[in-house]
Amino acid sequence: MKSMKNHKHYFFCGIGGSGMLPLALILLDQGNNVEGSDRSLDQGRTPEKFDFLRSRGIRLHPQDGSGLVSRDQIVVASAAIEDTVPDMATAIKVGATRRSRAQLLSELFNAAGCSIGVAGTSGKSTTTGMISWILYQAGKSPTVMNGAVMKNFQAPDALFASSLVGTSNIFVSEVDESDGSIAAYDPHVAVVSNISLDHKSMDELRALFGGFVARAGTVILNLDNGETARMARECPDAITYSLGHEAADLFARDIEPAPTGIAFTVCDRRTGETAAIRLATPGRHNVSNALAAMAAGLACGVSLQDAAGALNTFTGILRRFDIVGTENGITVIDDFGHNPDKIAATLRTVKHFPGRVLVLFQPHGFGPLNKMRNEFAACFAENLDAEDVLLIPEPVYFGGTVDRSVSSEDVAGDINALGRHAEAPGDRAACGDRLLELARPGDRILVMGARDDTLSLFARNVLDELKDRHGEPSRHWPSATGSVA
Repeated sequence: MKSMKNHKHYFFCGIGGSGMLPLALILLDQGNNVEGSDRSLDQGRTPEKFDFLRSRGIRLHPQDGSGLVSRDQIVVASAAIEDTVPDMATAIKVGATRRSRAQLLSELFNAAGCSIGVAGTSGKSTTTGMISWILYQAGKSPTVMNGAVMKNFQAPDALFASSLVGTSNIFVSEVDESDGSIAAYDPHVAVVSNISLDHKSMDELRALFGGFVARAGTVILNLDNGETARMARECPDAITYSLGHEAADLFARDIEPAPTGIAFTVCDRRTGETAAIRLATPGRHNVSNALAAMAAGLACGVSLQDAAGALNTFTGILRRFDIVGTENGITVIDDFGHNPDKIAATLRTVKHFPGRVLVLFQPHGFGPLNKMRNEFAACFAENLDAEDVLLIPEPVYFGGTVDRSVSSEDVAGDINALGRHAEAPGDRAACGDRLLELARPGDRILVMGARDDTLSLFARNVLDELKDRHGEPSRHWPSATGSVA
């Protein structure tokens, strides 16, 4: 992708964030000067991430305003960052320009000759990764902005491969409805996988996704979700896909689940062509993600056979049903599931095979816990069996005046009232100790949650603690990012 003219000097406040890091790397690879700060850096968390950024030539500063010295700097920060934060206060003092992540990303996206926007409540990162791998394998050299690390693009010098800078005019990106920024994107190809309650009301979501689709040249919609199926009826030229409806343009048949993958045949109703696919990522939801990705590939001129061949070598996304390992017959899985739809998809995948499930679910904020209290309770009650155990530490908390009236203990109580076993031990260390007390051969341990990189460290620590069940445990549990403690 062509770089922006007149290389600039960017300063990212919160550069380690899942949406900030890849954008920073894209701007860096386009020849811009990039610096940044991060609360996690100051607190000594996830040091390997910041070592990686330094290795790329990005200068890092304490989040105390010391890195902001010139009005020529452009400060990139989320809209939630208040002016009282030292970096913001200093930026105002020196006269630096402030831009949001969404503003910058949408400018890059909208300037591309062929922009592919991947939207939906669930599955965005995996679908974005699949599309990117299909296009890359087809020699189309896309630029990619993803909210998660794509394993296929990882290398010793690119451990945090959540972005890619290509040489073509194709730009592939997740687009986010949670903050309303989806309204800033004008896609050539719009993929909408599903729409369900998450951060906003359904009326707000319908308006945002409807506008996104209306601005697109080519629209790709899922017939298996009620909301996107309704959109398809109003958009007769859309390319549709489905797991079961053979009226869809692309549909799957002969689906064969396995514990660590899933096989199926994709059928193109329009041409009669078929292709066999064996994904290394398990779950029927990943078959749906693959169909969406193939539809986007077809829209960009990739053949069905070439798209299928690429998906057969797709290795997945970090923290999306990411199997950390197995010790003493107990398997630990790290997963990004944080809203009811994502959680249900992961639980359905793991429950397709026998064995008890132990879940640590760390809510990604007090706001979502309050907004989706009933939906969380119903989701876990429906998708857990009587012998399974759910542990819920207190939510990630970054300070401020958010309503904290609904606690993890409240939600655990709701789930117990619905006939399933949930506990709220308090902090995450207590949950880790409880997991080790409960775990026995044959169990699957799911570590679930968003907005906190240390959950992956926690999952690895659980696996390490399981290695010697007869030894003296170290019980070294990483603290949650932004925790109350």
